[in-house]
Amino acid sequence: MSDLNSSDARQFYNPPPADAILWRYMDFTKFVSLLERRALFFARADKLGDPFEGAIPISNIEARYTSLKPRLSDKEIFIHEHLRVELRRFTLISCWHESGHESEAMWKVYASANSGIAIKTNFTSFVESFITDEKIHIGNVKYIDYDSEKISEDDLLSPYLHKRKSFEHERELRAIVQHIPPEASPENLSNFLGDETPTWPDMCDTGIYYDVDLNLLIQEVVIDPSAPDWLLDLVKRVVNRYDLQVPVNQSHLAELPVWFPPDRIDEVSPQENE
Repeated sequence: MSDLNSSDARQFYNPPPADAILWRYMDFTKFVSLLERRALFFARADKLGDPFEGAIPISNIEARYTSLKPRLSDKEIFIHEHLRVELRRFTLISCWHESGHESEAMWKVYASANSGIAIKTNFTSFVESFITDEKIHIGNVKYIDYDSEKISEDDLLSPYLHKRKSFEHERELRAIVQHIPPEASPENLSNFLGDETPTWPDMCDTGIYYDVDLNLLIQEVVIDPSAPDWLLDLVKRVVNRYDLQVPVNQSHLAELPVWFPPDRIDEVSPQENE
């Protein structure tokens, strides 16, 4: 395996082992879009559906206010915090599930009923699949109690690598890109002391696609456990059409249980009368 830390375009935060298994659950249309574009979609943080994206715990808020109050006016403090809310629009995220096994819960939450697709890879292949010099920050999400715990605020990424404990089942790994306008940085607070609340044009509608090597990224395509047989056949044909050399399999969750040792089944099966 190559040294993942050797690229200036990749920065790691609490990364998993190199061979950690990663999953991305999606519906069929998003899978086809991935193949057609040969690119991963990074969604704007404010479009992910969790209102706590980019937020910090109560302890951090109180400590920050205590730190800012002696040297800033209430207006300046408001603008300082408003800028952090605005940063969600300039933070782009690709979310992955880390697990050695499929997740029944992830199928239900993130894949359309009967037509879901999961792509399987490992951490090394995921990192090395990107065909871009864009700086991508990659790391595991930490799950905390926002009412009692505190996070590090060494950089503007930290809030996006923490989530509430209610999301622990996601076992999430994130790839993050931040495109923060220089004038929108909280460090440039003095630029925004007028009466208007500062804002900036959106950098994109809902997110941005970043090119990847699909044959490196995708190690296996797995079909929804409740999907009909025709979907498995369709996905195989679609994968071939896009020249992907990867296996396509039905979910292991679709398998039936084994009640008797396979090599002894004849001994326990009812015998017909001769």
